[in-house]
Amino acid sequence: MMWRDPGQPADSYYEVRPEITDAPKTKFRIKAGKTLSVRKWQSAFSPDGQLDISKTLGRIHRGGVHPSIRGEVWEFLLGCFDPRSTFEERSQIRQRRRVQYAQWKEECHQMFPLIGSGRFITAPIINDRGEAILDPLVLLETNLGDDAGAATAAGDTSGSGVNNAAKNDVPMSKKEIQWKLTLHQIGLDVKRTDRALIFYEKQENLAKLWDVLSVYAWIDGDVGYCQGMSDLCSPMIILLDNEADAFWCFERLMRRLRGNFRSTGRSVGVEAQLSNLATITQVVDPKLHQHLETLGGGDYLFAIRMLMVLFRREFSFGDSLYLWEMMWALEYDPELFLVYEEPESTSDCAEGSKGKPKSIRHYGKYEREVLKSGAKDDAPLPISVFLVVSVLKEKSPKLLKEARGLDDVVKILNDIAGDLDAKKACANAMKLHKKYLKQAKKT
Repeated sequence: MMWRDPGQPADSYYEVRPEITDAPKTKFRIKAGKTLSVRKWQSAFSPDGQLDISKTLGRIHRGGVHPSIRGEVWEFLLGCFDPRSTFEERSQIRQRRRVQYAQWKEECHQMFPLIGSGRFITAPIINDRGEAILDPLVLLETNLGDDAGAATAAGDTSGSGVNNAAKNDVPMSKKEIQWKLTLHQIGLDVKRTDRALIFYEKQENLAKLWDVLSVYAWIDGDVGYCQGMSDLCSPMIILLDNEADAFWCFERLMRRLRGNFRSTGRSVGVEAQLSNLATITQVVDPKLHQHLETLGGGDYLFAIRMLMVLFRREFSFGDSLYLWEMMWALEYDPELFLVYEEPESTSDCAEGSKGKPKSIRHYGKYEREVLKSGAKDDAPLPISVFLVVSVLKEKSPKLLKEARGLDDVVKILNDIAGDLDAKKACANAMKLHKKYLKQAKKT
């Protein structure tokens, strides 16, 4: 019988508060020869800093990333940097982005001085007409004890009060009112995010998360802030020491997912993915789809959370990070950086790399299948949709047997928290994707 390396547990990197006894244990283990190690990662760079991404994608897919290098590996997986750029070019990009973030943060600080102060709020500061709310909780949270202080908290640093500012013909813009109305909601979500982790016992780390989300809500006026975004941002704050770097990592992740959070008068962005989910389930497990339709769950709204926050609640903290990096490695597209960057900012970096034909090995395995199938011409389905299908398929016997209503469906799916295997889920998602492409070709 072959001896198998059980691997080293990764929980020590994301310590849980001792009084939390029901936090799911992380299944992900650091395995020699499988997990992308510091040594393997460093050896994938040329002397001037160009990264042979194809050397790392398979390793990440097989065994994840060592927690000590997760932040820098994620920056590449999410398209913050072009793998063909040099150390020097990346240093310039990083510096420019840090300056840009500092400018945006200062803009937010001018409107609301608590941004960047190491504190945050959980009570509303203005009403929808832009008038300051002199809430005792706000006064307490901002450590300001008088009406002038409350006006400062609401963003009027002159101390003359928001109403006076309006009389002086400088009313707040619609955008500013909208932004200030979300700040306490961000604060409430921040307090609830990953609260089992020792990392968030420190007020400064909670404030960092609040600052990043508040700045993002200001610059992305289209989406602003929606519930669930704190779950997506939290790992970036933990993995990247520099707040600006964490912001840009989150901004890149939101480029992929912001469609889910966008809502028009008629629909919410995630509905398109739910509709795809229904179509795929109908193809790969018609019996289950029929059963869910009969229960009134044909819209698949019960799966909305899995898609919105990428399984953060279904896995332990460590396992959700492992799942994310496997997904991104499978979906990796070497053009990501150039697609995301503004045209003017790419003209002076990675100059030598443009125009070179891309080898198919530089793409992730899932992305290669999409390219081969020709499905890239349409909007390709993200692997996360197939992950949800794989979870439903695994629970299919239980759902068919025990679910007599939508409440039962939700309960059965909620019970899987901490019980799923990230690697198995990814492998099953890949199989289902293949099966679906075959079936789709026939029809």
